[in-house]
Amino acid sequence: MKQLYHVLGAKQFERNELEQLFDAALDMEKVVTRGGDRRHEGRIMTTLFFEASTRTRLSFESAMHRLGGGVIGTENAAQFSSAIKGETLEDTIRIVSGYSDVIIMRHTEIGAAKRAAKVASIPVINAGDGAGEHPTQALLDAYTIRKEFGKIDGVKIAMVGDLAYGRTVHSLSYMLANYDDVMVYYISPDNVRIPDNVKRYMEEKGVRYEETNDLNSVAGSIDVLYQTRIQKERFPSAEEYEKASGQYIVDAELMSRMSKHAIVLHPLPRAGEITEEVDDDPRAAYFRQAVNGLYIRMALVDKCIVESKRS
Repeated sequence: MKQLYHVLGAKQFERNELEQLFDAALDMEKVVTRGGDRRHEGRIMTTLFFEASTRTRLSFESAMHRLGGGVIGTENAAQFSSAIKGETLEDTIRIVSGYSDVIIMRHTEIGAAKRAAKVASIPVINAGDGAGEHPTQALLDAYTIRKEFGKIDGVKIAMVGDLAYGRTVHSLSYMLANYDDVMVYYISPDNVRIPDNVKRYMEEKGVRYEETNDLNSVAGSIDVLYQTRIQKERFPSAEEYEKASGQYIVDAELMSRMSKHAIVLHPLPRAGEITEEVDDDPRAAYFRQAVNGLYIRMALVDKCIVESKRS
């Protein structure tokens, strides 16, 4: 596996790297079962979150603790760091690099993680950059698919909801392009369709995809329904949000159209687009998916720290 120093986007991963990382995540499940270990005792992770997070921040922090390390940082860096005093992102990263061994950063701006990586002397892991990418979410999504089906090749997946601003959809699309015979259905309201740059990438990689507004027409033929939240905070106006909101709801009726082997994923949080009646269906895999985030992030943190000490 080539050096994993900074984790900035899903395109940086090749298939063999993904498979090795997924195998490492399986090993991390065993580490958690044993109560963790001390392999990174004395190492420190800094979490810099300029945007709200629950699962991503806490799973990264849990990952570091379970590997024996410590955590410093802030969950609202825009307000509780020197950014509020006008300090540049680059200066913040230069300073934090001297305090810790790995930086986990979420930011409101597309490309912020790449800016941070240019000046950092330690690994930077992109935990979401605006409407750009969320590579570690894509890793846990792909890992979940492999665990649920035993493989990713040949999967048919419907990505539903906010595809324009949904960074998880962008990253997962790029990652699935490493696998054979994948079929992607992009299903969204007209004002939040999948961006052209994502479609161009899929075309360049030879991945089959189809855009449609009709979820019911594909529900019975897919393996994975990847539902996403319509992200009110990213819309330019309330009017545009209202155009997109509430069009696609996963409920018992929709589940009845899906095959018995299919699963439902969601990066969470949900805001009404999956009804609670679906939670008890064994095909509802989104809570299992969230737990998988701990294992994949343990594997990532471990790899980044180990490789950075070799460089």
